[in-house]
Formats: sequence, structure tokens, C-alpha cells
Amino acid sequence: MRAISAFLLGAGCIVASAAQAEDAPPAGAADDRFSLGLIVVTAPRAEGVGIDSGTLSSEAIYTFGRTALDDAVNLMPGVVAGNSGGTRNERLVFVRGFDRFQVPLSIDGIRVYLPADNRLDYGRFLTTDIAEVQVAKGYASVLDGPGAMGGAINLVTRKPTKALDIDVRGTVNFDNDTDYAGYSTSAMIGTRHDRWYAQASYARSFTDHWDLPNGFTPVLPAMEDGGARDFSRTRDWRMNAKIGFTPNATDEYALSYTKQAGAKNAPLHISDTVTTPRFWNWPFWDIDSVYFLSTTALGELGTLKTRAYYYRFDSMLRSFNDRTQTEQSRQYAFDSPYFDEAWGGSAQLDVRTSAANTVRLAAHYRHDKHVEAQTSFSNTGVPSVEPRQTQTENSFSLALENELALSAALRLTLGGSFDWRDLKKAEEYGSPLGTSGTPAVIYQYPRRDAETWNLQGRLDWDAGGGLSVHASLSSRARFPTIFERFSQRFNQAIPNPELKSERATNAEIGALWSNGRARLEGALFYSWVEDAIFGVAIPAYPCTASTTPPAVATPGCALRNMTQSRNVGSGEYYGVEISASATILPGLDAGFNYTGIKRDLSYAANPAFRPTGVPNHKGFAWLDWAPAGGLHIIPSVDLAGKRWTLFTATPTGQPQVYYRTGGYATVGLRIDYAVSEQIDLGIGGRNLFDSSYTLTDGFPEPGRSLFASVRARY
Repeated sequence: MRAISAFLLGAGCIVASAAQAEDAPPAGAADDRFSLGLIVVTAPRAEGVGIDSGTLSSEAIYTFGRTALDDAVNLMPGVVAGNSGGTRNERLVFVRGFDRFQVPLSIDGIRVYLPADNRLDYGRFLTTDIAEVQVAKGYASVLDGPGAMGGAINLVTRKPTKALDIDVRGTVNFDNDTDYAGYSTSAMIGTRHDRWYAQASYARSFTDHWDLPNGFTPVLPAMEDGGARDFSRTRDWRMNAKIGFTPNATDEYALSYTKQAGAKNAPLHISDTVTTPRFWNWPFWDIDSVYFLSTTALGELGTLKTRAYYYRFDSMLRSFNDRTQTEQSRQYAFDSPYFDEAWGGSAQLDVRTSAANTVRLAAHYRHDKHVEAQTSFSNTGVPSVEPRQTQTENSFSLALENELALSAALRLTLGGSFDWRDLKKAEEYGSPLGTSGTPAVIYQYPRRDAETWNLQGRLDWDAGGGLSVHASLSSRARFPTIFERFSQRFNQAIPNPELKSERATNAEIGALWSNGRARLEGALFYSWVEDAIFGVAIPAYPCTASTTPPAVATPGCALRNMTQSRNVGSGEYYGVEISASATILPGLDAGFNYTGIKRDLSYAANPAFRPTGVPNHKGFAWLDWAPAGGLHIIPSVDLAGKRWTLFTATPTGQPQVYYRTGGYATVGLRIDYAVSEQIDLGIGGRNLFDSSYTLTDGFPEPGRSLFASVRARY
């Protein structure tokens, strides 16, 4: 209650963002954002470098060299990049403390969702060829679809702005010893005319390796001996092609195709002597999508927006005998391919019922299909190939939103939605629970449908003098994944078909002030989390046909220590965001942002648990100094406090141990010189003082890196 009181008491003393994100560009400026691909983000865009509470511009991404999505959004207040650690070693993003399961990721407003487990690796999503990253925090409009329990992230692709629009960029990366470490490149060519436009873009990033800091001391040299980080090689590329038809000033129709392909290795834990190391890699991690987007004016009173799409996601996880990654002849070696598909669409109808009131109705449908078929190996030399197992489900959402202008300066928006999920098929291959020792077969998990609701409201006030204020309250839920409901986690977990949705109620109050040369914004936020999903330990669980303890052991079946996903957690996330940017003097711009957040999340069965991955304090600051024509010198500082992580080298049967790690302050520098109006050259570096820090137990972050870049535009 004291925290809530402090939140309400401080509400009038902090500044934050307001208004709608889809503001028009300044007069005379062309907008290169693919407007059909925008979602509703309640924050206006900043110009120039463009780092604000809700949007991140392509100029900021290029200026600070953030080629992967996790690294890019870490520039923003309220958003934190992290590392999952473990054998998967995936790059993560947290939005005000909410993770990848609770914050949907979309490209041009169409969700990227992996039907089995939705374990998105944000390091696989490139940013060099996009126009903007949108981040909705806390209040994510119900019109954009289900699942946005803690917010939403959207990548907006580019659109040509003139008859011949060309943008080519290239960067070569160097490690701590100035040896070649990889490269990134992107190219876009497009054309725009009165009634149509077309564009193709390509982006590629290759990491040969990255270096650990020079101060790194090996703990287990067989796992990591320092210098170039073992197994840090990655490769990613993406292409996008679109063609659009604009028959008049209000209507637009576009067909777009995106293909994304990646491959990665997984560095090993540097010090865990208890957990058996796993030598995993992903030879492919590919996404294909084709989608149609449209907006049509219905006379003077309404607008119809539609989206239709088809997605395909193919990936392969391979496990090898040892670090040479050449043989698969042990019991833990396997090939695990996923073949996933999704198709669906949405329609949104906006109706202006009066000069002061607009009603919006949206409907979403999505069909997800997951197929897997593992090949296991052993020292017999004969691989065991599973038959294909399929899980399919449909999801639906109906949303209603009403926006009412209470006066010329005051606007009230109320919205709600109803989501439901229809599970059609949930196959597994093996011996069903309670039938240990019987021949493996394909069987069905118990199927359960689910439904949930979402409600939200927002009040916006234009106070005049460049000041706008808002307050919002939003209650959103998200359905658990198939993995959370059914995965047996190598026979260590019990399925739970009855698993319910998680829910968060998000409150926010804040304001934005801008006078053209200076911009100041911030927010106070508070989230109540209910029915959070945790893996609950079930010691000495008998082998039985039941999926819910207590149960009676089947004769001859050994007792096992198991876990089960359950809705047992609750807690509160609260904090503050502040950001500012200004032109201090002609040729000198500056900006900074700060996030302070506290997460209290727990469940009674494990009092030692701590929510991992998010520091209590995080900030970013930069200067852009132009001392002479065409020359820009841009120093920057990233900083973050420590965050909780789980000590993995805990012997079996011992309680889990959490500790804090990850505090850092790193310095970057970029120097750009415009050779002409069309060509820029740049050099710079990240973590220039070679700081050592770790975001998750056993997985240190890169040391110093350097780069040289070129950019050409026409």
C-alpha cells in the first residue's frame, strides 16, 4: 500500500508522453514508414535521432550501430535487453519487466508467434532496413489483437518517398585486437508515384566472432579460454518486397513478402561444473511471410482496415557429442526440427458517429499449426526417428473501442475485448504418463479451450503551451503456450491442460512537454500481476495416468521428482521513466533517458525465487556535436544496475540460489563525415573501456568492439 500511495502522490510531479503515435510528419517532410504496418502506440514521434518513450527511429538505430532488435530497443526508456543463458543462449527483451511471452512481437502489425513455445530470439531480428520500432508499454490497444499483457513491439518496414529512392549501408566490425569480426549491410531501392509504389530491401548481418574483455580470467578453459568467445558465430539476413496501390488520398492497398533466415551457435557456460554441458546449434531459423494490408475510406463517416497473412517458421536444433560438433552418437544427441505455419487476418471498422465521437470495432482470427519430429541417436549407430506430431489451435478476438472528445483539449478512450482459443489437436509421441515401459505411440493430450477478457481506458489532456498529460488503466491477459501446457521437458514435467491465462493490470500517468528545441517526457507506472505461471516442484511424484496430483502409483513404477506449470504467482511491478532531448547550441544536440523499476513477483512454494533479467536502474545518454560542416562526433553512455540471475551449478536436491549480477557502464563513440549530400563515412566503437559484465549466470557479454561504415543515399 505504501508503494501505491507513493505512486499516486507522485503522479502530479512527473512528466510523460501523450497523444497518438500516428502523427503526421512535419510539413514538407516525406514519411518513409509503411503506414499500413503501424499499430496504436500512445506517444508522438521525436525527430532527428528519435529516441522517445514509444518509438525508435531508423536514424537512431544507424547512429548507435544497433543492428539486432534486442540491442536497438535497449536504447529506449522502459525497455531492457537481456540474455536467457543456458543452452539456448537467446537474446531477450523486457518491457517494464514483462518478458517475450507477455509482449507480442509484430512486423507491420502482424504478429510473429512460434506456436510451440514462442521462444523468440530477438537477436535474430535485424533492424538495419526498417523505418521504425514501435513499443507500446502497459497500455497496448485491444484493437491490435490478443496477448499484449505487458505491451507490444512492432517493426515497421520502410516505404519509398520519391520516384527513385535508394539507401545502401555497410559496416565492417573489428574485435578487441582490431581483427575482422564480421559485417552488416542493407540496401533499399524503391519508387513512389501518385497511384502506386514499389520497393525491395535486403539486410544481412554476419558475426564471425566477438571478443571477451581482456580482463576475462578462464574458469573452465575447456568450456571457454578467453579471447574470441567460442561458438559466438551467427548469420542472419532478411529481404522484404512490397507493392502498393494508392488510388486516392485516403485509400491504400499493399501486398508484401518478407523472408528471414538465420543460423547460430550457442556459447557454453564458463563455470558450471555440475550441469552437463550441451553442445547445441541451430543450422537454420527461418521465417517466411506474405501479407495483404489495406485501408479504405467509407464515405465521410468511416474507414475499413484489413490484414490477411500467411506465416511459415522452420527451424532445426541439433545436439552433438562434444564441442567439435561433428558426431551424433550418444544418447543426448539429436536433431529436433520444427515446421510451423500460421494464417489468419483481421478487420477494423472505424465509424465517426459524431464530430466528437469515433467507434472502432476489430475482429482477429489466427490458425497456428506446429509439427515436430525428433531424430535421436545412440552408440548403437542406429538413429531413432519419431513420426511427425502435430498441434493445432485457432484463436479469436473481438475488440471494441470508443474515443470521445469531451472538449477541444480533453479526450477519453475506452476499450475492451474478448479472446478465446480453440485447441484442435495436441499430439505427442512416446509412452503416455502411467504406461512406463510400453511401446511408444502417438497419443493425444487432453484438449481444453480457453477464453479471457481485456478492458482499458485512457484520458488525454492537451494543457496548452506544448504540454500534454495522460492517465491510463489497462487489464490484459495472455494465453499459455503449448509448451507451458504440455511439454514433459525430457520426462521431468507433468502436463497441465487446465493451465489458465496470466493477467496484468497496468496503470500509468504522465505528460510530455515540447517547445521545438527541447523535449521532456516521462511516466509513472504500476502493474499488478495475477495468476503468473511457474514450474512448481512435485517431489516423489508417482508414475500414473493422472495429470494432477495427488495420485496413486502404478505398480512397478518408480517415484520421480517432477514439475508442473501452474498459475501460482502474483506480484507488482512499478517504476518511473524520464527522457529528455534538446538542441543546446547550434550544432550541439543532447539526450538522455532513465528507467527505475522494482519487481516483486513470487509464489509461496519457493520463497527463494527472484524475478530475473531486469535491473532496478537503467539509462542511456548521448551527445551529437557538429563542430564543422559534415562532421558529427557522437559519444554515448549505456548504464544499468545489477539484476537477479539464477546460479545454475546447484547440486540436485539443493535449493535454488539467486544472486545479483550485470551492473555496467559502457562508453561508445561514433564519428561521421559527410563526403557529399549522398555519402557518409563513419568510424567508432562500443564498450571502449573494455568493461567486464554478465547479464545472466555464466555468460559474459562482449568486450571492446570497433567498426567502420559507409552510407549512400539517392
